[in-house]
Amino acid sequence: MSRPAAPILAVVGSMVSIQVGAALAQHLFPRVGAPGTTALRVGLAALILLVIRRPSLKRLDGRDLRALGLYGASLGLMNLCFYLALRTIPLGVAVAVEFIGPLVVAAASHRTRLDILWLALAAGGLLLLAPLGGEALDPVGLLLALGAGVFWGLYILFGQAAGRIGEGAASALGMTVAALVVIPFGAASAGARLLEPALLPLGLTVAVLSSALPYSLEMFALTRLPRATFGTLMSLEPAIGALSGFLLLGQHLSLRQGGAIAAIIGASSGAALSLIAAKPKVPPLA
Repeated sequence: MSRPAAPILAVVGSMVSIQVGAALAQHLFPRVGAPGTTALRVGLAALILLVIRRPSLKRLDGRDLRALGLYGASLGLMNLCFYLALRTIPLGVAVAVEFIGPLVVAAASHRTRLDILWLALAAGGLLLLAPLGGEALDPVGLLLALGAGVFWGLYILFGQAAGRIGEGAASALGMTVAALVVIPFGAASAGARLLEPALLPLGLTVAVLSSALPYSLEMFALTRLPRATFGTLMSLEPAIGALSGFLLLGQHLSLRQGGAIAAIIGASSGAALSLIAAKPKVPPLA
């Protein structure tokens, strides 16, 4: 396999893994609800990363701990809002709306007239998803997906500061903080049902597909691809989410919803491409 092909396939594999994991996670909703599913996914992912990375708290000062706290809290709340949104809106739509967060971060790091165009295109996509007419989507679900996007943007920003302690340690400790944030919500929602052994196989599968495997693939790709190329490829994730929702959950999108997703994909990929020559300080859409 050629050198450029391997990291590109790693990015695609990461996106497929995350979206398949999100689709499978919805099979846990009837048993433990969306908060309980989030707690299982993030909690088990934290255990996996702690075992693999074996991070140490030594040499961490107050600034490092604060950065990890903000990074982990953003990660946990991003996942919680996203799974709550999946209760009432299709997977592809939720992913597309969530993408607004990193798109704004990418545009803010560059700030050109072209970035205004990308933001306008994304806003047009959001308007197409507005809860109006016969194809109306649940407004609470859309707001939760948008909230997930806000926390995704914060996750990118805080992740830069947390990354100073090392990528492996930051991911493991950040996921641990995320687990501490979301587990109380899951416990309040599902109670002792979270401890049912029958849930463990699917919970572990979701944790691996949604966290451990894609993070490893993304790290492999990030060290071998320009960030703009990585961001452009990641812009395909809403389409992969829509396809996963269709194949695994039987979710059908209307023409208007498909057009909205296409507009947001176009805005995200355009913003990433516009950063190629700019060398931004903030990683786009990663």
